[in-house]
Amino acid sequence: MTEAAEGKYFPLFMNISDKEILFVGGGKIAARRIDALVPFTQRITVVAPNAASSIFHLMEEGELSWIIREFEEEDLEGRDIVFATTSDPALNEQIAQMCRRRGIPVNVSSDKNLCDFYFPGIVRQGDTLIGITASGKDHAKAKRIRERIQEILTEEGI
Repeated sequence: MTEAAEGKYFPLFMNISDKEILFVGGGKIAARRIDALVPFTQRITVVAPNAASSIFHLMEEGELSWIIREFEEEDLEGRDIVFATTSDPALNEQIAQMCRRRGIPVNVSSDKNLCDFYFPGIVRQGDTLIGITASGKDHAKAKRIRERIQEILTEEGI
């Protein structure tokens, strides 16, 4: 990797409708990310002994499946994308290492340095889709930008 490319993330839009996505952990961070992904895929599995209440309606509507237990390495079998969103940073790091050995892109909520990709703030208005990140450095800034872009699109009727 060239010195100029180290640590730089390329924004990429991809079709995930047929991707098997695994969330390890079912808390608030997982719930927010799952809500953002559901319009793009219904191939989401959550492995967690408990889950945020906002995830329950998605399970009831068949938008995702929930394996109610602790994570096991075999849960990675057949997965295309993994989100490590547990409240245990050491477990999240272990999951990242397991994913790397298998060549599975992983996002680790507790440590941006372990992420193969960042999860963007998303603005959707009709056919317009905008992803926003502050490179994992300033989530509040990214949120303000996302909200402002949403306002502009709404004001312009786009």
